[in-house]
Amino acid sequence: MFNVLTGCGKLFILLVLKKAKYKYLSNQNIKLAKFAGFCYGVKRAVETAKKLKQENPDKNIYILGELIHNTDVINELEALGIKTIYEVPNRGDGICIIRSHGESPETFEKIKKAGFELVDLTCPDVKKVQQKAIELAKNDYFVVIVGKPNHPEVMAIKANADLYSKNVVVATTIEELEPYADKIKSHKKAGVVVQTTQMVSSLNLVVNYLNTLAKEVLIHNTICQSTAMRQKEAKELASESDLMVVVGSKKSANTTHLAEILKNCTKTIHIENDSELDEDLFKGVNNIGITAGASTPQVVIDKVITKIKKGK
Repeated sequence: MFNVLTGCGKLFILLVLKKAKYKYLSNQNIKLAKFAGFCYGVKRAVETAKKLKQENPDKNIYILGELIHNTDVINELEALGIKTIYEVPNRGDGICIIRSHGESPETFEKIKKAGFELVDLTCPDVKKVQQKAIELAKNDYFVVIVGKPNHPEVMAIKANADLYSKNVVVATTIEELEPYADKIKSHKKAGVVVQTTQMVSSLNLVVNYLNTLAKEVLIHNTICQSTAMRQKEAKELASESDLMVVVGSKKSANTTHLAEILKNCTKTIHIENDSELDEDLFKGVNNIGITAGASTPQVVIDKVITKIKKGK
C-alpha cells in the first residue's frame, strides 16, 4: 500500500527537512510556527507586482484574478493602483499580471491578443506541476490531478495537460474517480500529479485506489516543500499545544488544509484575522500554538499575536 504520511506529528514526507524551531513569544506558553506566513512564491508575486507599479507609475497595472487569496493584500494592491480583473477584455492597455496560481495557455494568448504587456508571476512550483502533467499526457498516461477542481491552480494544470490528452481528470476522493474506473483499467497506466497545497493523505487515498485499477501508476508528488514543511511543523507544534490558531483566508487551500489536519491533533480554530478572535477561547488554555497560511501577511499574524497576548 502506498503511504507517504501516517500519524500526527511524525516525519511524513520524502524530503530532507531541517528541524524547525518555534518562535517563543513573550509568554512562554505561546509559540509561533517558524514556517508561518508568506511562502517564497507568494512573496515574489506580491513584491513584483508592487515593483511593477513603482517602476511604471503612468501605466495601468492589472492582475487577472486575485494575486493571492488574502483580502488584506488585495485591498493594499488596489490602494496602490493595481487593479484586479476577472475577465480579459477585448482590448487592453498597460500590464496584465498572471497570478501565482497560473493560467491556461489559451488565457496567455488572450492577454497578448488584447494588447497587454504580459508579466507571468506563476509560482515556479506550480510551473513544475504543469510540466509534469504535460509530460504524463504526452506519454499517454491517464492523468489524475489530485486537487480541488474549481481551484485556479488546478484549473491551469488541467488546461495545460488537456492540450495533449483527452484523459485528464481531477479528484481527491475515490468517489470522484469511480466514474472513470473502466477507462483507467482499459488504459492500463495512470500518472498522478498533485496540487502544490494539497494534503498527502488525499494523495495516498487516490494512489491506493489507482493501484487496484491500473497495471502501472507513476506518481509525481508535487506538493511543494514549503507546504510540506509548514504542515510538518504545525503538527509537531499541535502535539504540545492545547489550542492551535490557524490564521489565513478561508479561500486559501493551504490554510484550510492546515486547519483540517490540525483538528485531528488538538483543538483548532481557523480565523482570517484578529477580529475573529474571542478572548474567552483562551480561558483555561495553557499552551497556544499559532501558524498561518502561505498567503497570510506578517502584519495580520502580528495583530493576532497581540490580541492573544492580551487575552492571556
